[in-house]
Amino acid sequence: MIRNALQPWHLLVVLLVVVVLFGSKKLPDAARSVGKSLRILKSETKALREEDAQREQEWEQERGQTGRRTGADVTS
Repeated sequence: MIRNALQPWHLLVVLLVVVVLFGSKKLPDAARSVGKSLRILKSETKALREEDAQREQEWEQERGQTGRRTGADVTS
């Protein structure tokens, strides 16, 4: 039953409904704006990943510096 839920003709019906609702003149503009939005989303996620990597690297450096003890730091 669920196996045959989406057939290729279902996609054609959805495409036809989209064309009827938005009109063929507005579809290229809508596609452009979706493309721009996806590019912005991609660049923002890339920037967030780079920030996370930089923070991780800084954290590792701080942890490495505080983890080391010199002879003056050790008390007996």
